[in-house]
Amino acid sequence: MKTPRSGPQRLSRVLVALLALSLTAASAADAAPFAYVSNFGSGNVSVIDVATNAVIATVPVGSQPYGTAANPAGTRAYIANQGDESLSVIDTGSNTVIATVLGLGALPSGVAVSADGTKVYVACGDGTVAVIDAASNSVVGSVSTGGALTGIAVSPAGTRVYATSFSNNSVIVINASAISVDTTIGVGVSPFGIGVSPSGDRVYVANGDGTVSVIDTATNAVVATVPVGLPSLSVLIGLAVSPSGSLVYVTNLGENTLSIILAQTLAVVADVPVGRSPFGVATDPTGAYVFVGNDTDGTVSVIDAAQNVVVATVGVGSHPLAFGAFVTAPTNADSCDSQSEGAADDRKRYKRNKQKCGDEDKKTEDRGDND
Repeated sequence: MKTPRSGPQRLSRVLVALLALSLTAASAADAAPFAYVSNFGSGNVSVIDVATNAVIATVPVGSQPYGTAANPAGTRAYIANQGDESLSVIDTGSNTVIATVLGLGALPSGVAVSADGTKVYVACGDGTVAVIDAASNSVVGSVSTGGALTGIAVSPAGTRVYATSFSNNSVIVINASAISVDTTIGVGVSPFGIGVSPSGDRVYVANGDGTVSVIDTATNAVVATVPVGLPSLSVLIGLAVSPSGSLVYVTNLGENTLSIILAQTLAVVADVPVGRSPFGVATDPTGAYVFVGNDTDGTVSVIDAAQNVVVATVGVGSHPLAFGAFVTAPTNADSCDSQSEGAADDRKRYKRNKQKCGDEDKKTEDRGDND
C-alpha cells in the first residue's frame, strides 16, 4: 500500500526512467479511429482499432517510447522515445515508422501537435521544448525553460504552448511565434498532465498532490483548484478534456481510478475503478469512449462515457502509460458528449457500430434536443 504523499517521489522516478504509453486518435474521415499505445518496456507501439478494441498492429519504435500525439488529419502519429532521445514518426496508413527526428532535449516525454498540423512540440526532462516542422520532420527551434518538463498542450489558435514543469510546480506559457517563454504560472505540486479547452479559454493541470489547477488563459492566473480523491492517497497523472469541453478526465494513480470533473461547476461527478496504476487518459474523437492506460497491468481500460463503466480491457505491451492527448481526428467528427444544462447524466451517446456516434437520423434528433 502506498504511504501518504509518496506520489511526487514516485512521479520523479517515472519521469527519468519508468514506463510509458500514450493514446492518440488517428483515422480517415470514413473510418474508426485508432489508439497508438507506446509500450515503454517493449520498445514498440500497440495499435488498437477503437471500433473493435483489438490490437491490429505492433510497430517497433525507439528505445523507451513515452508520449504520443497524432496530427488532426489522423495521418501521422508522433512518439517520443526517452531512451534514445528521438521522435518516431508513424504513417498511420501503413503503421510504419517513416522518419526519426533527432536533436531533441534529454528525456523527451510529452508531445503535442498544432491544430493546423504543421508543428509538433516535445517537452523534455531537461527543460527543453523542441519545435519540429511536420513537413520536413526536422527540429526548427527550441526554448529552454529550466526544470523538468512533462506534459505539453497547444492552444486551439496555435499561438500559445503550455508545458508542465514537474520540478518547479508550474506551467510554462510559450509564445509559439517567437518560441520564447511568455510567463510562468504556479500550480500544484508535481504537475504532470495538461489539457486546453476547445474554446481555448481554460487550461487544466493534473497535479501529483491530488488536485487539478484551472487556469484562465486571458489572465494567465489559476482561478480554481479542484481536489480529487482522498488527500492522503490521490496522485493525479494524466488529463484529457472532452471534445465538447464539458468534461475533464484525470487518472488517479494512487487510488486506481478515473475521476470525471464537470467543467461548468468544477465538481467531481464520478470515480470509475480501472486497472492498477492508471497513468494517462484520452477520449475518442466523439467523446463517446474514454481510454485509460494501466501501467502495472499492461492494459488499456475502455470506458463507456454514457455509463461511466469499463466495457473492455485490452492487453497491450510491457509497461503502458497513457501519457499524451488523444487528438481528435478527423476534424469533422461530430461530438457525442454534448450535455443538457451541464448535467453529467444527460450526455448523449451512440453505439460504436453505427458510424461513430450513431445513425444520421439520431444525430439530427439529438442536435435538435440541444438547441
